[in-house]
Amino acid sequence: MKKIEAVIRNHKLDTVKTALTKIGIHGMTVTEARGFGRQKGHTENYRGSEYNIDLLPKTKIEIIVNDEHAEKTVASISSSAATGNVGDGKIFVTHLDEVVRIRTNETGTEAI
Repeated sequence: MKKIEAVIRNHKLDTVKTALTKIGIHGMTVTEARGFGRQKGHTENYRGSEYNIDLLPKTKIEIIVNDEHAEKTVASISSSAATGNVGDGKIFVTHLDEVVRIRTNETGTEAI
């Protein structure tokens, strides 16, 4: 099993969610996040004062999939979240040892 974490632009969430649904991914966890990388933030003016906004709003998606679905899931996220500009985000894939569904106590791939 793999855990796929994607940090994407906020406005791309619906596009990514639709793309994942089309390939059969129906479960995910979505979290509002803030961060920066090469994008490095920007400067805004508020009431005549200049503020440096270095932590930009992002969306983090977490998905657990069987090993055979990982590559297809990453490709779907990457293509649907891309704008071609700095700040599109990152995808992290990690190996997952165990999953337990709390309600039924199912484990492994049955719990996904």
